[in-house]
Amino acid sequence: MDNSSYISLTLASSLERSLDITANNLANVNTAGFKGEKTLFESYLLRPSEIGKDDVFFSLDSGSYMDPAQGALLATGNPLDAAVLGEGWFGYQTPDGRTGLGRNGQFVLDADGMLVTAGGAQVLDAGGAPIQVPEDQGAVTIGSDGTISNAAGEAVATIGVFEAPDIQSYARLPGGMFTPADGSAPPLQPVQAPRLAQGHLEQSNVEPVIEMTRMMGIQRAYERAMTLLDDENSLRRDTLQRLGPTG
Repeated sequence: MDNSSYISLTLASSLERSLDITANNLANVNTAGFKGEKTLFESYLLRPSEIGKDDVFFSLDSGSYMDPAQGALLATGNPLDAAVLGEGWFGYQTPDGRTGLGRNGQFVLDADGMLVTAGGAQVLDAGGAPIQVPEDQGAVTIGSDGTISNAAGEAVATIGVFEAPDIQSYARLPGGMFTPADGSAPPLQPVQAPRLAQGHLEQSNVEPVIEMTRMMGIQRAYERAMTLLDDENSLRRDTLQRLGPTG
């Protein structure tokens, strides 16, 4: 296989991964608190001394990173909805027992009075424990510091808002959550002065028009890469046919 074929294959492989990431971003446009993912590419140069020919640049997939930009706030009027303003992440315990971090503040109370997400993940308090609100507390309010108070103004619990300086290295979980790639629980270090907005949700920071445009560009680039590969295969086949079988 010659260099042009390798170039086409490396580019097509990188574009395929980029297409998967873009499709996942679009699929989560309406997921509260979702953070979009972006791909990183590099060019790898092979010098003539290494291959005996001209310089050749290969496309390398260097991974991806999470876009930390805050999504727009949507006023819902639901007293259990909360949005983190600025730095910080909610903590969750997923139904399968994993601890994750995320920005989805669309909360409800389940049959046991546990504060959970729509997907069933339990919301953690500032100490890292699941939050339970007793039935007899009446209408609750969520303060700007995350304190949950009952109808009498008494504090019931405090929603945890945690730091995550290494979150770019975390693996993604369903529902826009993140957890350490090695499967361990993330360190739950509370933010010193969290700011929450009750009755609001942070929307996904994915721009659907931009993602759709990016997807179309990726598809066209992929088609060009595959066309180049097909052309090279055709040239090779024609060459072999012209040379004929060897004795």
